[in-house]
Amino acid sequence: MKLTVAHGPAGTEIAGLGHAQPRRVMDNHELEGMMDTSDEWIRQRTGIVTRRIAAEGETVKDLAIPAARMALEDSAVAAEDIDLVVVATTTAAERSPNTAGRVAEALGLGRNGRGPGIIDINTACSGFEYALGIADQSIRAGSASHAIVVGAETLSAVTDWTDRTTAVLTADGAGAAVVRPSQTPRIGPVVWGSRGDMAGAVTISPPSGRFWQNGREVLRWAITKAPEHAREAVAAAGLSLDDIQVLAAHQANLRIVEPLAEALGLTDRIVITDVTESGNTSAASVPLGLSKWWHAGRIPADVPALLFGFGGGFTFAGMVAMTPRKA
Repeated sequence: MKLTVAHGPAGTEIAGLGHAQPRRVMDNHELEGMMDTSDEWIRQRTGIVTRRIAAEGETVKDLAIPAARMALEDSAVAAEDIDLVVVATTTAAERSPNTAGRVAEALGLGRNGRGPGIIDINTACSGFEYALGIADQSIRAGSASHAIVVGAETLSAVTDWTDRTTAVLTADGAGAAVVRPSQTPRIGPVVWGSRGDMAGAVTISPPSGRFWQNGREVLRWAITKAPEHAREAVAAAGLSLDDIQVLAAHQANLRIVEPLAEALGLTDRIVITDVTESGNTSAASVPLGLSKWWHAGRIPADVPALLFGFGGGFTFAGMVAMTPRKA
């Protein structure tokens, strides 16, 4: 007995990008009135100047839906053609139904009364890269034809506003991408992994349920190990670092993004530094920064971008993806 195996296209590509952020802007001076900190201290240690904070009652789905809608409009892909939604989040207010289902319902995705496959994943700050890898593989394997991938977080809901080491970092937002078939691969293989021995370095756990991290341990890993895994992602795509034109790394802290760019020899390329105005938005940070800079005209079309995330779990993931083509 032999089972039939589905086969899809040779490759996939990002067809459109979208993002969403809460209206409320919190600057460093507001934090000065909440804890023992200062604008100068925050800028020196994180590079963050402002961040966006969700309003009361504003949840992950309220950011994921408009980001996905914007990406869909940017892609010119029809809503009925989307048959997979993957959302990366670690701060969803609902356990069930999942956020992907909320996105699918709100956007009217699917056809003939059949909605798309809906998946939420939780690998924290590397979540978008995991989700994009899953979408790429699903389409190439023939399990889906078109996908929306979203990274969305409301970290403010799990922030300890008395802890200046973490409260100055966290923020809320969402970024999304539409993935469609391509005759040639325009999203490289995902290189992912984890460090179980570092699972306690970044947590949102009982009894507090608040975000906590060992900043020194995360920084040490980011400086010593992140460049190695980022290089693996570039090599897996059959490219060299000389080919990379855009670095979209997890916006954990400017003091991490800049050393990573330097270690990879990419300081003369486009290095996304959205963290300065958007803060650390975990799974949302890579697609949020990528989409904001794309729609602002700060990123060229059809060039190789290195996407790389790392964080809670402890997880990491990266791949090379070509920026969208102009219509």
